[in-house]
Amino acid sequence: MAKMTKAQREWRPGQPKKVRSTRVLFASTVLTLEALLALFVALALFGLKRDEFAPVMVLGAGALMAVACTMTCALLKKPVGYAIGWALQLLFILTGFLLPSMFFIGAAFAATWWYAVTKGHTMDLETARRAREQEVWDAEHPEAETGPEQA
Repeated sequence: MAKMTKAQREWRPGQPKKVRSTRVLFASTVLTLEALLALFVALALFGLKRDEFAPVMVLGAGALMAVACTMTCALLKKPVGYAIGWALQLLFILTGFLLPSMFFIGAAFAATWWYAVTKGHTMDLETARRAREQEVWDAEHPEAETGPEQA
């Protein structure tokens, strides 16, 4: 038998599902893609500017950026996570001074980050509004809660 997680062990029938933030999901997706971008940019700089920069510095900086993007995902439930995310967006755009195509790619990812954060927040507000309306409706219609399996 497979080992159960803590959430699986603590689950009980009829227990409401934990609401997850769409904004955190969207922002985490963008940051994860940017972690991959950081590695690829480091490899590109390593290949294109080998004479200008030390390979250890370039590859180390790329790995550090990738780790920063990944670790920021864990902070997205707090406002500081979004502040760090915006700082990372600026850093990706500024890498355009080393690799000019990064001005465009960094700006595209910054726009994606902005969309993920704003649209995710809007969707979270809509989810919360619908949950409140559902609670009110359930309170007004207690007979509707008994389904065919409970009758």
